Amino acid sequence: MDELKSQEIQQSLPKRKPRHKKVLFIIALLIIIAIAFLLAVPHLIIKDMVNMHVNSNKIYLPEDFGIIGEKVLLVTEDNLKIASYKVEAENPRGVVIFLSGIHNPSVTAFYGHAKILQENGFGSILVEMRAHGESEGNVICLGYKEYLDVKAAVLHIENDYGDIPIIVYGLSMGGAAAINSIGEIEGIDGLISMSAYSSFEDVFYESMINMGLPIIYVKVQKPFVKLYNAFKFGFKTIGINPISEIKKLGNRPALIMHSKGDSEVSFSNFERIMDNAPKHVESFVRTGDNHFIVKDEEDFLNPQADKEYSKCVLDFLNKNF
Repeated sequence: MDELKSQEIQQSLPKRKPRHKKVLFIIALLIIIAIAFLLAVPHLIIKDMVNMHVNSNKIYLPEDFGIIGEKVLLVTEDNLKIASYKVEAENPRGVVIFLSGIHNPSVTAFYGHAKILQENGFGSILVEMRAHGESEGNVICLGYKEYLDVKAAVLHIENDYGDIPIIVYGLSMGGAAAINSIGEIEGIDGLISMSAYSSFEDVFYESMINMGLPIIYVKVQKPFVKLYNAFKFGFKTIGINPISEIKKLGNRPALIMHSKGDSEVSFSNFERIMDNAPKHVESFVRTGDNHFIVKDEEDFLNPQADKEYSKCVLDFLNKNF
């Protein structure tokens, strides 16, 4: 009788799950939490940087530089209206497309460059990239999609001038977008890039290291930055970054510029780009912290004041175009 009661009690008790299944469940749960955290970090850091429309405090006019400019509205393949500003040259030898940085300055700060180029036989079109100034868009795409803005400018130049050399010239994020553009657009004939990053993941990685985060954690985090950007900007953009796009240059001329002490985009970005560039690519390196490349940031508006810089640019253009 007692034995029957004991069997009934044992049958009524819930069966315990094997211990190893519980362990596997806990491990799986921790992995999911870790992945969710690694995906959340880029979102938390990048969202305030890109989910915005930049309106520069200072907008320059062509008259400020003694030249005439014309506003031109471009329309991209993804249906954004992009503001641009054209400076004509008589019988132009080529047209230069200017691109500025992620948050500053306005591309109109390149009017000083446009003036020098006009004096040397080159026209210019200053493109205010998406989510900047008078251009449409509320998301800065970190160079992943800005090549579409450049493509719209290329089509405008081809329709306006016919068969003419086109050179893309960018600063910082604009430098990265310029490299991406020449890789993606066969109609571009030359490149000048200033202080470009080799990829946004590289900049993110180095910024986290500079913040004192453990290298092991940062290495694990890096691919999740790339994955986040793919979700953010579309999976078609996964392979679009300067160290990949510079390989598509072919025999087209390029000038890559950087400063060794750049505190915004480290010199290692320049080194990675040059390591992946064809051997004919030219470079110009400054020793200080000169993100704008010119020795004095104020000279960016009047690049002729920095004779070494302006000579390098003009020599490159005169030699190749």
